[in-house]
Amino acid sequence: MRILITGSSDGLGLLTARLLSPTHQIILHARNPTRATHASQSCPKAHATVIGDLSTLAGIRAFALEADKHGPYDCIMHNAGLYLGPFRKTEDEMPALVAVNTIAPYMLSCLMAKPKRLIFVSSQLHQGGDAELKDITWRKRGEGEWNAGQAYADSKLHNIMFAFAFARHFGIACHSVDPGWVKTKMGGENAMDDLDAAVETFGMVCTGEGAAGRREVGHWYQKRERDFREEARDVETQEKLLKILEGISGVKVPE
Repeated sequence: MRILITGSSDGLGLLTARLLSPTHQIILHARNPTRATHASQSCPKAHATVIGDLSTLAGIRAFALEADKHGPYDCIMHNAGLYLGPFRKTEDEMPALVAVNTIAPYMLSCLMAKPKRLIFVSSQLHQGGDAELKDITWRKRGEGEWNAGQAYADSKLHNIMFAFAFARHFGIACHSVDPGWVKTKMGGENAMDDLDAAVETFGMVCTGEGAAGRREVGHWYQKRERDFREEARDVETQEKLLKILEGISGVKVPE
């Protein structure tokens, strides 16, 4: 299988790449040349490394074109993500977290050649996300009202919605996955969930092995299905999110 994993220069993305690279063709992603070198050295069996900045609309478009050169893909895993931190307003007048966590997986799913499987990395923190989808770019609220925890929770709810929405639109296997609270740079040293189980879960959904291969869509944690906000399953809410993102990005879900 040929698998693209975004955000794979460190953390769970890199660990998953290292797990799968001995038996699959893995394409890594890093946001700059320095991180690309680190990723390639850390996962020497990877097939290739693609550089791309997913914090801007132009960067996302450029990455889609470059990454597609290494396809077609059996699976694309949207793992890149930001957590907490300052507003970090981009050239598109929105926080980098929103661009990387929500807009990038949407645009890439629409712009790139359709794979056999799409995977979106979520979190149990999605439970605090805003299902009414108010001002998802934070352009109205602005830096003065910025709440990184809320923005992260919102994006992780969006990620589950994507799995169900793109499964309907594309007719392919789509899953969201929750790694739990694990010891990575993002999770911190106090994290208590099983890191190995998280990586194995990522591998399972990417390859479609085990339980993930018996379902076309689902939300996974520690190699088993996990409950999630029912709003994420609501088709009307999913379509509202896709329409909002079409307006922000200028990219429409292909027929």
